This record gives sequence, structure tokens and C-alpha cells, in this order.
Amino acid sequence: MLPNDWCLTQDVDDFLARAGDFLRSRPALHNTPLTDIEKLRIRGAAEHDAAAPVFGRLQSGSEVHGVFYLTPGGRLGLTPLSVEQTDALATHLAGLGHSPSHVIADRDTADAFAESWQRHTSAAPVPPFWRTHLYRLGTLTPPQPRPEGRGRITGGQDREQVVHWCREFCVDVGEQPSIDLIDAGSWDDSRFGDRHFTFWETPDGTPVAMAAATSMVGGMVRVDPVYTPARLRGRGYAGAVTVEASRAALAAGATDVVLFTDPDNPTSNALYQRIGYVHVADFAGYKFSYSAPQAG
Repeated sequence: MLPNDWCLTQDVDDFLARAGDFLRSRPALHNTPLTDIEKLRIRGAAEHDAAAPVFGRLQSGSEVHGVFYLTPGGRLGLTPLSVEQTDALATHLAGLGHSPSHVIADRDTADAFAESWQRHTSAAPVPPFWRTHLYRLGTLTPPQPRPEGRGRITGGQDREQVVHWCREFCVDVGEQPSIDLIDAGSWDDSRFGDRHFTFWETPDGTPVAMAAATSMVGGMVRVDPVYTPARLRGRGYAGAVTVEASRAALAAGATDVVLFTDPDNPTSNALYQRIGYVHVADFAGYKFSYSAPQAG
């Protein structure tokens, strides 16, 4: 396909009117674009002076074959594309002078774009900063034996605990940008600010684990993150709280409940499969290193 098949806009409402059905056609695989673009839509309505993101759809006739979005912060998100399609997009974006700081997509698409972007711009992709498995909920199966206690939706009185645990989670996984936002008091601007949190509590009411979920978009809810303090792990709390968050998503009408896992953590991968999650695809993210222009 030719680069001209990529239709670009900064009007998120027009973009969703034309590409929304495509995004909703595979809500599990498209879960990150769905949530990211919805957040950009909401923020755009509230922040009239903010830099505008760029949205693109790969279209042939009336049919959309792929989507990208480029945030003001430089995050380039892609739906699955062929090698030829990623190369055409890299050519087009480079020709327009865009400089994404990083790309996230399914692994094959991310790999292909990183290679094309380096070829077209000489921007070296740093080894993947994000490698993950995507799982989709099949039949929810509560863990046996079930740990003592119960799940509870958090309220305003739990904010301090939620923020503290989210920061601990970020330290564990090396998510420095979120740590910086939390430490700066910019909780609402962090990726956790719009999440819905569930605690697992012991019978005496002590929270021992936490799971968060995104708001439903296109029938999809993503469970993220799931966190148990290190001293409390190995007691079944993570599985129990994930089941509670997943059950709440289903009760709210979600048709697709998904989550990402660290491929280097066999314990969590085995846990999610035991409670009913099925592997869908692998994803990756690359940062780009741009050389400073030569003086003279």
C-alpha cells in the first residue's frame, strides 16, 4: 500500500467516527489503542490549549486496515500491521517530520516498525523496554483453595493506600515515569489516575492485595496492575483479587477482559492461566535514540 493510504487527522471525534468500528472489532488485541485514545479524547475536551495528538487510519475504499496514534509525549501506538504497511507508515511519518520517542505494538509490528524507522531516520531503537504477553479471559475459574477474606471495591478513604501500592508496583517493574508523576503529586496524570481499584482483605479488614481495571471501552476492560506486597506473596491473594476485579468487569457488561503479564515471570503467567486467562499475543515497545545535529 502507498503512504497516501494513511489518512491523518488531529480531530479525535472524526477519527473515531471513521475508525471506531475497526478498533472495536478486535477489542482484546486493540485494548491499548482503545484505552489510550479514549484518554486522549477525554483530555482533549478538558485541555483546549494542550498539544494535539495525531491519529491515522490505513484505509482502502471504505475499509480500515490499521490505526496509529501519536501522543504529545511521543508515544506511537500501532494496531497489527504487515512489514510493508509499517514501512509505508515509517516513510510517511518521517516525511512529515514526526519524531516519536517510542513505539508500542504487537511484537511483530513493533519489531518491523523499529527496523523501518531506523532505516528511514537513523534513529537507533534501544533494546525493548517493554515485553509482555497479552491474555484474554475465557472461563473465570476462582482459585482453589480460596484464601480467607473478601474482595472490596475501594473508596476515597483508600486513596493513600492505593497510591502507595501503585508506587511500590512501579518500583518493582522499573516504571520511572509513573514514579515521577506520583512523587510530583500528579496522580490524575499518571496511568493509574482513572483506574478502578479492588482490594483483597483478610477477615479482620486488612488490605493485602490490589487489582485495578480500566473503564470499559468497546466492551473491553483491562486488569492492570495487580499488586501484592512482597511480604504477603505466595498466599493466593493475587489470584483472589484478580478474580474479583475480573468478575466485576463481567458484571458491568464487559465482553473482553484482558491483562498483560511479564514473560519472565512464570509464576504470574501460570496463575492467570489457572483462573481462566488464555494467551492471545505478545507485545513489545522500543524507545528511539536520536543523534544530536552536528554543529557547524
